[in-house]
Amino acid sequence: MKLVLAIVNKEDSVIASSALTQEGFFVTKLSTTGGFLMVGNTTLLIGTMDDKIDKIKEILSKYCSTRKQTNPSYSSLGRNVKNDSLPEEVTVGGATIFVLGVEDFAKL
Repeated sequence: MKLVLAIVNKEDSVIASSALTQEGFFVTKLSTTGGFLMVGNTTLLIGTMDDKIDKIKEILSKYCSTRKQTNPSYSSLGRNVKNDSLPEEVTVGGATIFVLGVEDFAKL
């Protein structure tokens, strides 16, 4: 058995979790914030059997697309935004997936 941690953009989370649920996966959603762009993400927790990992990756690949977004440039994270900062284009979206082994599981 495996636990999949999938970090997805909050804009993609609703359709991705719905697609996973329609395929019979149980999904728990956690609101999270990314450290790089400081924007909202959703971390999906999905418990599944080993042979279903590829199906989860296929669904997330289909519904968690990357796209370009313009963000203000920060001189340094954690400091004030400079008034003369130029916006920069960054790629957002997609999914970061971790697959962890599960030693024991019980649904009570």
